[in-house]
Amino acid sequence: MSGKAEVQESKLDGLKWVVVAALVAVGVVGNAMYSEQSLLYRVVALLVLAAVAAFVALQTARGKSFFALLKEAKTEVRKVVWPTRQETTQTTLIVVAVVLLMSLLLWALDSLLSFLVSLVIG
Repeated sequence: MSGKAEVQESKLDGLKWVVVAALVAVGVVGNAMYSEQSLLYRVVALLVLAAVAAFVALQTARGKSFFALLKEAKTEVRKVVWPTRQETTQTTLIVVAVVLLMSLLLWALDSLLSFLVSLVIG
């Protein structure tokens, strides 16, 4: 892994984030204002606004480093050795057995303590 991504911040990054916030605000307000319109049209409009906002956000330094993080995460997921179906089944059965055993032990302890308290109280 490369550690931190080396991305230079631009002087226009602040303006780009304002544009992103404005696009999100337009989506929220527009969805409320046009609530009588078809849901399909509103969803399409929100998806278009979200895509434009994401495109603008990816042009900033933080957006580029976030995209680099996503690519590195995808690479790391490929390196994971996932358990086989048999290993998953065996582990699940062990967990269920331990939970049942512990529940029986706690029930027995609770019953014993309840019995002892009832002897003391009368």
